[in-house]
Amino acid sequence: MIVIENVHKRYLTEHGAGKWVLKGITMTIPPRRSVALIGHNGAGKSTLLRIIGGIDFPTKGKVTRLCRVSWPMGGGGLEGTLTGRQNSKFVCRVHGHQDELPSRLAFIQEFAELGDSFDEPVHTYSSGMRSRLQFALSLAFDFDVYISDEVTAAGDARFRKKAAEAFRGMAKKASIIMVSHDEATLKQFCQSAIWIDEGHAHWFDDLADGLQAYKAKLLP
Repeated sequence: MIVIENVHKRYLTEHGAGKWVLKGITMTIPPRRSVALIGHNGAGKSTLLRIIGGIDFPTKGKVTRLCRVSWPMGGGGLEGTLTGRQNSKFVCRVHGHQDELPSRLAFIQEFAELGDSFDEPVHTYSSGMRSRLQFALSLAFDFDVYISDEVTAAGDARFRKKAAEAFRGMAKKASIIMVSHDEATLKQFCQSAIWIDEGHAHWFDDLADGLQAYKAKLLP
């Protein structure tokens, strides 16, 4: 279960504090429920996802994670000056898997399909390469909730198929909170929806109801 309490978020700009991206979001995401984050571009979906994953922080309010939550697959959380291998070693040690380091590293390297680039600095990676590394890192550990930001769109068709198959495997044992602009992907993996609109969040037990509300707002 993830409890979101009165979360507000805005970013500093060169002109001072920017506009509020999230405005007083309060809700509880129940366990064993896969959720789609939906809304127009710039609505704050990825911002809320990063806050849920703990790699960004609310300006006001708090998030309580009563479960093991992954970092967002597909964006953030990597140190650009370190190589893919060094990032992976760091994450393995943080999660207490020092004794299993060789096998974990071998899995991450194989799944991410980075080749020799696994030993190159992450800042030299394309966005797709970063996403594949993030995805492989998350798969290397057991979480109760996996969070994903457009990760199934990374890479070529073969890798997207591989990622989708891995997602199906995760969905059998854990929950997923997902941002994706592909409605078919959301329908494949999610049961419920959070619609972000004008900084506010609306919970829908049924994904179809959330998509309908979102589409209705788009109509002139």
